[in-house]
Amino acid sequence: MEQKKLIGEERRNEILKILSESTEAVPGSKLAKMLGVSRQVIVTDMALLRAERNDIIATNSGYVISGKTEVAKGERRVFKVSHTDEQIETELSAIVDLGGTILDVFIEHKVYGTISAPLNISSKRDIQNFIADLKSGVSTPLKNITGNYHYHTIEAKNSKVLDEIADALQKKGFLIEVCDSVATYRAKDYSTM
Repeated sequence: MEQKKLIGEERRNEILKILSESTEAVPGSKLAKMLGVSRQVIVTDMALLRAERNDIIATNSGYVISGKTEVAKGERRVFKVSHTDEQIETELSAIVDLGGTILDVFIEHKVYGTISAPLNISSKRDIQNFIADLKSGVSTPLKNITGNYHYHTIEAKNSKVLDEIADALQKKGFLIEVCDSVATYRAKDYSTM
């Protein structure tokens, strides 16, 4: 069902309503059609929403609110980790080899706030493609902004697998802490200082 064109904040509130009422991932193209806007407008809206809250996740099937939908194949935990660039493949492999999916990476920047990016890495092929992109020199890992400290939301079929992932990351010296949730840092508002 197509709705009238909504603008700005009103449209983003409607997106949140749609996501919170959905029991499955909602593709960006479906949101665009429902709200009478282009797919690019939805991408921009989602970037703004995700800057405000870290519970919105982009999956291969569409957007979900973490913990709300049944898209998740199992359980999720947030892992705070730290490692060098050379250890990225080792970290990701430790997670994937035990049956985990790395849904995202995010950092808590003291000036810019929470900065996140979807990853959706669940196989060796995904890891190789990700590493190839990093090695292409187009950009550097997000963790480099915060001295190697970063977070991953990890999904696995059950809590036992998540415990095994935590143990593996601990043994490799990468794990800082396991979090049920992470507070979202907001960027500083310099206009009020």
